[in-house]
Amino acid sequence: MSVIKPSLPKGTRDFLPEQMLRRQFVMGTMQDIFEKYGYQPLETPSIEKLEVLSGKYGDEGEKLIFKVLRRGTGLEDLLQGESEFTVRKYGDLVEEALRYDLTVPLSRVVAMYQNDLVLPFKRYQIQPVWRADRPQRGRYREFYQCDVDTVGTDSMLADAETIAIVHEVLSTLGFEHFTIRLNNRKILDGIMEYAGIRREITPSALISIDKIDKIGVDGVRKDMQARGVAAGEVAKLLNALEIAGDAHTVLAHLLDFYGENASLREGAEELQEIFTHLVAMGVPQERCKVDLFLVRGLGYYTGAMHESVVEEPKIGSLTGGGRYDRLIGMFLGREIPATGTSFGIERIIDVMTQLNMFPPQKSKTHVLIASFDKTTQASTLKMAQDFRRAGLNAEVYLNTVKLKKQFTYADRKQIPFVAIIGPDEQANNTVTLKDLGSGQQETLQWNAAVAQIKNILDIEK
Repeated sequence: MSVIKPSLPKGTRDFLPEQMLRRQFVMGTMQDIFEKYGYQPLETPSIEKLEVLSGKYGDEGEKLIFKVLRRGTGLEDLLQGESEFTVRKYGDLVEEALRYDLTVPLSRVVAMYQNDLVLPFKRYQIQPVWRADRPQRGRYREFYQCDVDTVGTDSMLADAETIAIVHEVLSTLGFEHFTIRLNNRKILDGIMEYAGIRREITPSALISIDKIDKIGVDGVRKDMQARGVAAGEVAKLLNALEIAGDAHTVLAHLLDFYGENASLREGAEELQEIFTHLVAMGVPQERCKVDLFLVRGLGYYTGAMHESVVEEPKIGSLTGGGRYDRLIGMFLGREIPATGTSFGIERIIDVMTQLNMFPPQKSKTHVLIASFDKTTQASTLKMAQDFRRAGLNAEVYLNTVKLKKQFTYADRKQIPFVAIIGPDEQANNTVTLKDLGSGQQETLQWNAAVAQIKNILDIEK
């Protein structure tokens, strides 16, 4: 028999039970917080029509869309030996693509079901997305995103609420050293106009600014000049972008020196309003800063933008989002304002693992029902069902082997209790309960055993 070597495609991963418990902990924490703020769940298909996704993610993003090739006569021969990156040239054979993010599918949903949704529509979505990217630390080709968005209001309260949710999620998960960076696309457009940069090369100039963390200010200067921005324009632009200080200082400076620019003034005033709301919501001012170099690479942002970063390890942003008031209009023919953010679940989990931030992972099984022998099998199965009806997660050991081996099994799976029904327990309608944590073992009535497990594990009665 031939043997297939087990392996995974690059940029994908398996998640074993211990890892899944960590993922469920993070996702569950997020879901609880989203619902506390009134957001509702949504799911969309893994595959979207290519025309839905195209033209939404900028030049760099367009290259990373995983396209699905239409099957047809001779197609397999045509693609023989081709990589996933080179098959993009067969554009006429592509009609669909794997979901790139969760924001564009949300926009499609709003356009399709506009009469069924109550606006403002507040939704969260936790599903995998795919990027034809080069795998590296913290970057995968298949990964989960978690989005929270508000559609149907242009109020800065919605933007502030999104940022407050980011702060609460990261704080609840145990992050202590993180910063939420804010900017506004209108401010960037105003500064570009002030610097004299032509509108047609503004997107290219923004790509350069977005590289600041990788190539530094000097690198941005050289890159912009290579893209056709004059040296004098670059100097004026960088001089404005390098304004630093607390949020009040930066925004006041912008309004004092560049306030005659309508776009910049509007963007600065929106950020001022957001910061006022954040103070009222109890988000510490030191957590948030205005960073004028913040661009966010996606081309659909129209207003406030934000991302959260940790000081250590250097892994990139943990969350990122902003206002996209025109995106839904691309499907609907009229604009509907929207704002939200995406949580990088994979990066958050990677950082929490590296910094040992996860609480001790407890098994979700509360008690293992040992298999004593065939004469007690029926009682064992009935007891397991009784435990489950009482609100405990109970697992039955499936083979009749020595009890020592069954205890070892429970210990390895971190199941805290083992319940045993032998001939004596069966005759007396009792159960012997062993606490693997303390090593204590005693024979109890069934109700007493249930109460003891719930009391020790602090399970609601």
